[in-house]
Amino acid sequence: MTLTITRRLLLAGVAITPMLTGAAWAQDKGLITIIVNDPANPYWFTEGEVAKATAEELGYTATVAAHTGDTNTESNLIDTAITNQSAAIVLDPANADGSIGNIQKAVDAGIPVILVNAEINQEGLAIGQLVSNNAQGAALGAQQWVEVIGDSGNFVELVGAPSDNNAATRSNGYDTVLSQYPDLVKVGEEVANWDRTQGYNKMQSLLQANPDIKGVISGNDEMALGAIAALQEAGRLEGVVVGGFDGSPDAVEAVRAGTMAYTVLQPVAVFSAEAIRQVDSYLTTGSTGVDTEKQLFDCLLITPENVDQYTGPFTLSAS
Repeated sequence: MTLTITRRLLLAGVAITPMLTGAAWAQDKGLITIIVNDPANPYWFTEGEVAKATAEELGYTATVAAHTGDTNTESNLIDTAITNQSAAIVLDPANADGSIGNIQKAVDAGIPVILVNAEINQEGLAIGQLVSNNAQGAALGAQQWVEVIGDSGNFVELVGAPSDNNAATRSNGYDTVLSQYPDLVKVGEEVANWDRTQGYNKMQSLLQANPDIKGVISGNDEMALGAIAALQEAGRLEGVVVGGFDGSPDAVEAVRAGTMAYTVLQPVAVFSAEAIRQVDSYLTTGSTGVDTEKQLFDCLLITPENVDQYTGPFTLSAS
């Protein structure tokens, strides 16, 4: 998907609360089971709520469940979806490899599966894989990070869950940009599994080992917010540039407050709604209407200069 299309969709915004007509309420096109990672994270909460609202607008009933990164829980939820005779499953997969068997089980039961946010290491199984353009977003974020921090100094990186391909894609995207600046030296790297508490704890350890750092670049906002809390507690936040990735409401407020330099907005509100529309097309016509299974949605940068254009969860307006 091109930047032009993605940007137009994102700038248009996606309402989480659906405006249902009487006709939509009257329809019963079947059950769509939506399985996200962990709705305690505002990113995944928005993913589930937008998908559910869009499904209901189109005349389906919809449920949202969470696997919290566990493939066994994911398997049980898919079993429930099969038992409940779901028309389709919208899944944010728990593991790039470990989720393949779970998805195969649904497909064997005649239930189409479309993936959002995270990919699996197999094509031809899901009817679509809709994800943020993580490489593009990482490059965007790293370039902004360098612009703020300058071209020299020590820094550390917080990395997301290794089971999620997005973690490596973002980290590699950062390296591609930052390797062009030999005087920017990565002195520490820790896996914090997309989690704020782990980000806080890992940042404490990193800071103890590397008290002279100038920056922290993070694979997502939750880890970055944890790092900010640790830096604040240590009285070290001033002079340390922290960059995030997701565009979560808390991160946007941190950008507004000046404690986070920027965040990269993932268009989760866009591709979650689009996944439902493609499911509806598939159930109606036998085709999603899109030529490619893997579809990339470009990210946008949120900085102090445009932070006031953030009008709702993971939505950036045109003005």
